[in-house]
Amino acid sequence: MIEVRPGGRRRIDRVLSPDYTSGIEQHVLGDVRALRDEAAQEETDLSYLRRVLHARIDIVRAEQRRRREDGSRSVVEQLVNILSDNAVGPATGSGRYQTTEPSRAEAHRRHVEALVSDVDLSDVMSLSDEKLDRALSAYTAEEDSVSQRRREVQQVVDRLNAEIARRYREGAASVDDLLAEERDRR
Repeated sequence: MIEVRPGGRRRIDRVLSPDYTSGIEQHVLGDVRALRDEAAQEETDLSYLRRVLHARIDIVRAEQRRRREDGSRSVVEQLVNILSDNAVGPATGSGRYQTTEPSRAEAHRRHVEALVSDVDLSDVMSLSDEKLDRALSAYTAEEDSVSQRRREVQQVVDRLNAEIARRYREGAASVDDLLAEERDRR
C-alpha cells in the first residue's frame, strides 16, 4: 500500500501534504506552474505503476481462466492478446494525456515484483491455484491503493490548473508573458 508520510521527503508526501496548495493565490505564477508540474510528474509515475499492476493482474486472470476452461494454449502464447485487450478497452478512471515520462520506472517494477516475492510470472503455468489467488489478491489490493493515491494527486493537479486558469481569465497572467518566459529559457 502506498502510504503518505506527513513531513516525508518523497514527492508523493509533498504533493499530498495538506499545505501543498495552501496559499497558491499568493505564489507567483512560475511557482504555481512548478508545483503543478511536480504533481503531474507524480501522477505520471502512479499511472505507470497502475499499468504495470494491470499487466500482472491480466496475466494471472488469464492463467486462471485458462485453467477453468481447460485451455491448451499457454499464457505465453496469448501474451500479446492478454496485454492488448485492456490497453485499448474502455476507460475506467480519470485518464489524462500524459506529457511526461515516468521518472522511476525501474523502482516501480521492483515494487510490484516485491509484492508477491515467491510468485514468478515468467512461468505462471507452474504456479499452484493458491499462489495465483494470493498474487491476484496482492496485485488487486495494491492497484486499489495506487488508484486512490492517483485520484488524490489528480485533485491537486486540478486545483493548481484551476488557479493558473483563474489568473489568465482574470487578466493576472497573459499568454504574452508565458511566451516571453519560454524565450528567456532558451
